[in-house]
Amino acid sequence: MTLSFPPFTPVVIWLLGTNTAIFLLLLAFGTPPVTDWVELHLGLVPSMTIFHFWQIVTYSFVHFTFWHWFGNMLGIWMFGAAFENSWGMRRFLELYFVGVVGAAFTTIIFSFAHILTTPNTVTIGASGGVFAILMAFGLVFGENEIMMIPLPFLIKAKYFVLILIVVTVAFAIGDRGGVAYMAHLGGLFFGYLYVKFSPARGVSGKFSFSEWWYGLNNSYYRWKRRRAAKKFEVYMRAHDRKVDFDEHGNYIPPDDNPRKGNGGSKSGWVN
Repeated sequence: MTLSFPPFTPVVIWLLGTNTAIFLLLLAFGTPPVTDWVELHLGLVPSMTIFHFWQIVTYSFVHFTFWHWFGNMLGIWMFGAAFENSWGMRRFLELYFVGVVGAAFTTIIFSFAHILTTPNTVTIGASGGVFAILMAFGLVFGENEIMMIPLPFLIKAKYFVLILIVVTVAFAIGDRGGVAYMAHLGGLFFGYLYVKFSPARGVSGKFSFSEWWYGLNNSYYRWKRRRAAKKFEVYMRAHDRKVDFDEHGNYIPPDDNPRKGNGGSKSGWVN
């Protein structure tokens, strides 16, 4: 076991760069009118998401404090790079945004149920995506050991995630930062669902536009062939001829040979 830092992979760099640029802009120009506008229009406000539907994604790019931003960026880098190297850029992005959107929907549902939060409470930060990555890391790389910085000991990833779940549930029940912990729980849950039930190539790989288009195109031509076969059958019947086609529109040639006593073979017995 060696102590080393993960590489800066392309998607990790993009996520870190986008979040950092927005954080620095808010830090430089974050006067109360600006922060109020950002919270209202870009943060996740459940009572307004029906009109501001983009909030289920944009809230994850908003951080107002250094430690909030630093903790989330550290999580994306330390754990996300392993997934991007193993799964590829597209599937890693899917995992991240499934966590972000899943955390948003979890927060919205709990807020309208008035469980630990209300529909007018604002949620910001990338924690939903980060916690989805952490859950996936515990499931996929569960036997890997990670160092509990600043504590000088190692722990298996699956046990680390288990501790994380217990602590998150405890804080959520205790209502200490309740809405944030609802988002954390949503990220954990949807990260679990993604790892367990997503196709090996990812959702976008399974249902890519090109595959959908070619499938639709092939279905259209199969329909045309069946339609042409039916028209040809009608035409031949009108001329006292009978032709047969299968359900795919393929011509079935007539069997003019008499049935033989060798099991039906046309070429004699075969030993």
